[in-house]
Amino acid sequence: MIILTPSYSAPISYYRVLNNHPVTIESCCNYQKQSYRNRCRIATEAGVMTLSIPVEKASGKIFTRDVRISSHDNWQHLHWSAIYSAYQSSPYFEYYEEELRPFFEPNKFEFLYDFNIELQNTICSLLNIKPQIEYSKEYIQPQEGDIDLREIIHPKRPVFEQEKLLPYYQVFSQRHGFIPDLSIFDLLFNMGPESIFLLMDTPRQL
Repeated sequence: MIILTPSYSAPISYYRVLNNHPVTIESCCNYQKQSYRNRCRIATEAGVMTLSIPVEKASGKIFTRDVRISSHDNWQHLHWSAIYSAYQSSPYFEYYEEELRPFFEPNKFEFLYDFNIELQNTICSLLNIKPQIEYSKEYIQPQEGDIDLREIIHPKRPVFEQEKLLPYYQVFSQRHGFIPDLSIFDLLFNMGPESIFLLMDTPRQL
């Protein structure tokens, strides 16, 4: 079993796992700050930008599934403005904009877990992948043979399986060079239907 956490527009390495292996998404682990649970990384004209969803503070530990999205900071508008600015000139942004824009309407989701799962389902549909996913109902204690990626695919860790993440066209590559393992938004908006070839177990160079 491969164990993942629910993530906000997770990096490409995460979606490679989804596309190639049955996975279980953990909902009952303790919420970790500064993880992909509430953040993603996109490429902008100025370089990599981290988008973070503000969450309500809780006293003590809290399960990932119980974390509430904060209604402050107008984050939906700020995030969509950043995404639009970064990718409006990418080849496929206009093809997917209508499907993704509703996720950035104010107060559409109360819980971060629900937002992440619904966004992930939509992205998988746009990528034309059909992952085999189970959702945990209690905390998963890894057993022998399990692959626990809950804290491996993480913003502060080296890129997971970097050798399998082939370069592709990016809007600002002439300015910054190729930036690996950004949010799946980056791959989707830049490569569109061809994204799936880079998510294969043996990715195809395009």
